[in-house]
Amino acid sequence: MRAIFVRKEEFQVRLVERIEKQINDLSRFTATPGKGTTRLTYSKEDLLTRNYIKDKMMEYELTVREDGLGNIFGKLADTVKDAPSVLIGSHFDSVPNGGAYDGPAGVIVALEVAALFAENRLRPIYPLEIVALIEEEGSRFGGGLMGSRGMAGSLSEEDFKSLKDEDGITTIEAMSKIGLDSSLPKKRAARTIKTFLELHIEQGPILEEKNIPIGVVEAIVGITQLEVTVEGKAGHAGTTPMDRRTDALVTTANIISRLPDLAIEEGEGTVITTGRLHVFPNGANVIPDKVVFSVDIRSGKEEHISRVIKKVHELIDSYQDQGFQTKAEQLLYMPPKILNEEIGALLKEKCADLGIPYCSINSGAGHDAMVFSDVTDVGMLFVPSKAGLSHCPEEYSDARHLANGVQIFYEVAKRLTEVE
Repeated sequence: MRAIFVRKEEFQVRLVERIEKQINDLSRFTATPGKGTTRLTYSKEDLLTRNYIKDKMMEYELTVREDGLGNIFGKLADTVKDAPSVLIGSHFDSVPNGGAYDGPAGVIVALEVAALFAENRLRPIYPLEIVALIEEEGSRFGGGLMGSRGMAGSLSEEDFKSLKDEDGITTIEAMSKIGLDSSLPKKRAARTIKTFLELHIEQGPILEEKNIPIGVVEAIVGITQLEVTVEGKAGHAGTTPMDRRTDALVTTANIISRLPDLAIEEGEGTVITTGRLHVFPNGANVIPDKVVFSVDIRSGKEEHISRVIKKVHELIDSYQDQGFQTKAEQLLYMPPKILNEEIGALLKEKCADLGIPYCSINSGAGHDAMVFSDVTDVGMLFVPSKAGLSHCPEEYSDARHLANGVQIFYEVAKRLTEVE
């Protein structure tokens, strides 16, 4: 018994070391060294990261391919022709000046599950397939969840091609620049996916405060993202009297200052955020004639989101009577999602079998898992985030908790792939 315990302990140490090394390796691929992870989709940092991930997939004996969105897949061959895959993964893009764990932690956990399949020479009946998804954050092209939405067919080919970043570069142009082929198929038939599993850092304080290493996610909050444009009239900062100005930035500030009250009035955990603002012409001595800003609305119930969207539109439209042109374009709408109860029960069963404490938890952030829940059975795990911090350089999750996730997903994947 002692020898078995030592082997398990040694295995855990090696797994933790491997996870830590990969987290550190991927953190080097950032446009802002020393100031967090900035890895925008189809950037040179994206290319360096995808090459690293593809190399790992091949090291773990997976067959590698990319689709017309730039999502990366590593597949372990199946024994049943055209059998649907058990898909495990997450995203590898980041917010500007974000952390090293949001997204990549889930990709690394998925890779380590594949490594265990390879090391133990397992022969699955249903294929195990690892996926590294693009543009979950929406930091470059807006909206978010682009890789999963494209796969699920909720982002059309036409809409994908029309997307541009703040410099006017299209998705197609950006893909071509790093050698990706946008003409490859994007949508994936639901029949080819048996299950989707995703591990993610919690991005909140609950698990750490409860001292529980694993959260089994039961529901994911609904999300809407709007892009609002307010147009006024430019003028000289010194010669235009205050009572004759049509200042787009001042009006935008008035709108934004009223948004929190809409969420507070709605209640039930509804939140609203403006995180991105572009001012034109952006000169210190010029009255701004146009502002484009984001509005992010989230709630656990769809009726709350719908009511707040309506109120936001009414607020924005009210300024048209004051000489401004306003519009609000909906970039993303994802209703709240309840994840598959059977997969959730299986995750809890394996936590118990492995002696890993867990609790049920809901997600206040959006994830690719919510997109896949429309086309297949989905299960999701959270691991604790230090001090609940995320989307910042201080983001941190313990590799020992990630190693727990590897072992849970490994056992679940063996069940779902029906290993011989």
